Amino acid sequence: MTTPHSAQIDHLVVAARTLDEGVAWCAATLGVVPGPGGEHALFGTHNRLLRLHCEHAPRAYLEIIAVNPQATPTRPAPLKRWFDLDDPSLRARLAQRGPQLVHWVASVPDIDVAAAELRVLGIQRGPAIAASRPTPSGLLQWRISVRDDGQRLFDGALPTLIQWGDVHPADTMPASGLALESLTLSHPDATGLQQALDAIGLDPRAVAPGPAALTALFDTPLGPRTLSSAI
Repeated sequence: MTTPHSAQIDHLVVAARTLDEGVAWCAATLGVVPGPGGEHALFGTHNRLLRLHCEHAPRAYLEIIAVNPQATPTRPAPLKRWFDLDDPSLRARLAQRGPQLVHWVASVPDIDVAAAELRVLGIQRGPAIAASRPTPSGLLQWRISVRDDGQRLFDGALPTLIQWGDVHPADTMPASGLALESLTLSHPDATGLQQALDAIGLDPRAVAPGPAALTALFDTPLGPRTLSSAI
């Protein structure tokens, strides 16, 4: 039964310097051209999306996201964009190495409860802000935890929290031919990361001590592919 503490994988985040670079990378790396996405006026970003087959997360998807050069964020300065997209070191990595897996997002039934559980551990995941974007089937609405500084926390291994409204974007996505076989995490503070995941009710998963990394194994039309956020 789903409880206010239950969380599951919602989507994986691949950041790109430009959305065109992200689309080309996806086709070359995963063998699939991503489907349509939209624009996020609040943060001045835009994305493309792909549904993932995932045994434990039936609505999981892959997001390719980039700063939209044609948009100015409506979120007032000096507040930062989500997912560290304003961070100079991340921008340098994307320029040097191209698009890469940088983060993941977990869906929760009650984002206020989940954020409060993290605060008990001294983790400030950020306020739950309301966001939306238009789609051909209507307005997509959600609440998402975004810190004022935009930081992902635990080097991207601790998920951002999201609570969707009545509509989930994966509901209208066609099958893509991509399957998420596994998602593994490592971090120097593996114990602290595991405690945080337990607090928001994610299914038990092994968090290994070591360099910070989020590693996803996919079955793709090109065969097995592994994406890693390791620096």
